Parts: sequence; structure tokens; C-alpha cells
Amino acid sequence: MSPVVYVHGLWMPGEESLILRHRLAREFELELHPFRYAATATMSVITARLANFVAQFDSPAVHFVGHSLGGLVIHRFFERFPAQPPGRVVFLGTPSVGSRAAERAARFAPVAHLMGQSVAEELLQPRERRWKSERQLGIVAGSQRIGFGQLVAGFNEANDGTVAVRETRMPGATAHLVLPVSHLGLLMSARVARETGGFLTRGKFSGAGEAEFASAQREV
Repeated sequence: MSPVVYVHGLWMPGEESLILRHRLAREFELELHPFRYAATATMSVITARLANFVAQFDSPAVHFVGHSLGGLVIHRFFERFPAQPPGRVVFLGTPSVGSRAAERAARFAPVAHLMGQSVAEELLQPRERRWKSERQLGIVAGSQRIGFGQLVAGFNEANDGTVAVRETRMPGATAHLVLPVSHLGLLMSARVARETGGFLTRGKFSGAGEAEFASAQREV
């Protein structure tokens, strides 16, 4: 089976990918390998460790899936270590332009301490990121407003309870799909698993995802 490197989000252990892992293996013959990191480390340290992790795979292709902050780890990884085996990338609920929920939560000192350096570097200030890798990138955002972040951020726009749909957009991405799931639900949903596996194996989402992305591009 083709390896897929899974990079978890903030305060997640990696095991939350178990359901997604089983579905990708059963339906697409993709083998998910969780990469674990501490958000208290710098992004430089995290991406160097990820490079060592990826180097263990003796495979002609390696794919990547990042949930939430994990997508930004992958983004920084390819900026720093672009020479990798071919493959595709999927971001699930990744706040590509910053995170209103994280910025609001960081105003509380105990929470800010727990967030660590990587979060401060990537999420607490607005950023204009662009996907520059030759790899195809598919982005899945959620629109079910269930999560603590909804209360903290006070969103008045479409969001998954933690990240706004608007925050997930990244110029240069191949496709962007919005589904009615929460931030954690992105990892539990059978539909998200099918879309993720479809993109990793075929380079596209379902027609609805492609249409949504094309419409978004025209509005920019």
C-alpha cells in the first residue's frame, strides 16, 4: 500500500486518525502513518523531524494529510525540504491565513503557554500563504459549527466550530471542498475519507468540490 504521512493538529496525539486510517486502507489501499510532534517546539525543529520521518519510507510515492495545524507543518516542510518523492497533499480544516480562534484564545495566559512556539509562529498573526509546491493540494473545510472555537472566536461566517471556511483557502491549491462536518468531524466523516482518498489517488475531489473551487477562484 502507498504510504500517507498524517500530521495532526494542535494538542492532538495522532491516534485520532484511526477511523480515517482504516477507511483509506480499506477503500484506497493507502497506509496512514501518524507523525507526532510537540507544539512547544519551533517549526524549524518540527519540519526537520518530519524530514527524517519521511526518509524512512522506501516507496516511489509518499502522500500527506494534515489536520488543522498539521497542514501548516506540511506547508513549511515543503518550503524547507522540497525534494521529496512524488505524491499529493490534502489539508483538513487547516487555517491557512491565520486563526481567529487561536488569536482570541491566546489572550488568556494559561492557554497561550500551552499553545507553544509553532502556534505563535503560524497562527497568531494574519499571513498571506501560497502553495508553491508542484504537488497537487486539495483542501477540505467544514461548515458544521460545533466546537469551543466557535464560542471563543465569535464567528459570524461559515466555520467548522474552530476554523472559518475563509481561513482555509490557500492560493495555488488544486481544489477546495466544503462539507457539513465539524473540525474534529473532518477525521470521522466517511465522506471526508472518500474525498481524501479520491484526491490522493486521482488528484481531484468529487464534482461538487471542483465546482466550489472554480466558483471561489472567479470571485477572487
